[in-house]
Amino acid sequence: MRRLCVIQVLPALDAGGVERGTLEIARALVAAGHRSIVVSRGGRLQERLVSEGSEHVTLDVGRKSPLTFLRCVRPLRELMLESRADILHLRSRMPAWVAWRAWRRLGADSRPHLVTTVHGTYSRGFYSSIMTRGERVIAISESIHAHIRKHWPKTPAERIRVIPRGVDPIEFPYGKKPSPAWLETFAQQFPATRGQDLLAFPARLTRWKGHEDFLAVIAALRQRGRAVHGLCIGDVHPRRQQFRAELDALAHKLGVHEHVSFLGHRTDVAECMAASRMVFSLPQDPEAFGRVPLEALTMGVPVIAYEHGGVAEQLAVILPAGLVPVGDVEVAATRAEDFLNAPPQVPASHPFTLERLQRSTLALYSELAGE
Repeated sequence: MRRLCVIQVLPALDAGGVERGTLEIARALVAAGHRSIVVSRGGRLQERLVSEGSEHVTLDVGRKSPLTFLRCVRPLRELMLESRADILHLRSRMPAWVAWRAWRRLGADSRPHLVTTVHGTYSRGFYSSIMTRGERVIAISESIHAHIRKHWPKTPAERIRVIPRGVDPIEFPYGKKPSPAWLETFAQQFPATRGQDLLAFPARLTRWKGHEDFLAVIAALRQRGRAVHGLCIGDVHPRRQQFRAELDALAHKLGVHEHVSFLGHRTDVAECMAASRMVFSLPQDPEAFGRVPLEALTMGVPVIAYEHGGVAEQLAVILPAGLVPVGDVEVAATRAEDFLNAPPQVPASHPFTLERLQRSTLALYSELAGE
């Protein structure tokens, strides 16, 4: 097999699904003997990327300004020429426009093959259309595939490939249990959780994620006499402090302010979920894929989720009993009570694996490169 050179382009390497997916493919490329280059403005994941064998080129390709084209198009064009790249993989809209402009300025014989990944339910229109211009367009779920077909129907169907995101069962082992030391430390940090059934809601504090509905579920269960405690796991952007204050006010109004803990950003989210009786996913708008609920399912932790988006696709395969109608808090609370009374058996394996994601993506690269 010929050694390929793949350039992935994204805004930054801080945190999030796009960043994690980029590192996962970079790691697979290096393991297979290929050359992996990532272009971004950098971030806290950059050191890890380089330590795993990839190269990083620092360019602020995600800044929404006409100056970004002036500053970045030429360096990107030169990078593609000098590296003799086989694949240019675009993962975000603004960087995609910049890199596409550089790619277009190359001769047809010297251009790498173009791949785009649609990571979210982008708004309809010209700006988002760049993500459908690849020779191959990766949709991260069947929901995103349908979104592409609906909003950009001129995208040739044969160019679209559904490659679901995946989770590494080694990183999230089935049956994972937190250590006694971790449990004691956690109980000391959050004493109100002692002797309670923990229900986890891992999601950054953003309005559409469904925190209000989660608080309502906790309230409904407490009213039914269940000794439950909610864990809201996720950081809040400084500009969203008002929303955090609104959630505090709602918790007081519902009478659950002593029965919900806001944990903020945690590096031990897996332990928090493994210590919980179940995990919730209650977004008002559908998730493009929803990696965190899948991490919980991979560890064998039941998930209750609204029946839409990528999370619904996962549960339909792994744990259909966890699906509830969108926005129906009472049904979600009843299902949670059912799970507390008789915990469902989550299958020990599922098809949404990291290995499948990596293998399918590298196969797509090789297909384009003529291997």
